[in-house]
Amino acid sequence: MFIETESTPNPATLKFLPGRDVMGTGTADFALGDDTSRAPMADRLMALDGVARVFLGADFITITKSDAADWQALRPQVLGAVMEHFLAGLPVIEGQESEEAEDFDQADSDIVAQIKDLLDTRVRPAVAGDGGDIVFRGFRDGTVRLKMQGACSGCPSSRATLKHGVENMLRHYIPEVEQVEQVEG
Repeated sequence: MFIETESTPNPATLKFLPGRDVMGTGTADFALGDDTSRAPMADRLMALDGVARVFLGADFITITKSDAADWQALRPQVLGAVMEHFLAGLPVIEGQESEEAEDFDQADSDIVAQIKDLLDTRVRPAVAGDGGDIVFRGFRDGTVRLKMQGACSGCPSSRATLKHGVENMLRHYIPEVEQVEQVEG
């Protein structure tokens, strides 16, 4: 099994591509201290000293290291854990992840559909290319609430990406959008 490694815009995060489906559809994001009992892959990776976050994408895994960890020592450990997990035939995740509720007025459902369509077609592919994901969390009073995941969570440039990239694009196509706000946690 060959696993490619790519850097991301976040220097604390690396993207691992095992050459096979990881989640297939959907994503899962786990930070240090989160319950990983239903996610054997994340559980294995979080057990490594120095791993602060695990993001499982369609066909990739992004790992964010703690400030004290060094990629030179941690990278081979992550590669070994991912390889062992897949070779053992273990599931990446068990059961369905409960989705967080989206907060928006039903009267705005057409606007929300437009926002989600733009996010899915124009933003998410680029963000996934950098080892992350962007998830719609709500729309109220002209404010779109988005959650950054994976390499994008905590990335120094994520706020600029949201404000100058995503916000400008959404405001251009959807006049009802006034601003974009990042949701933490």
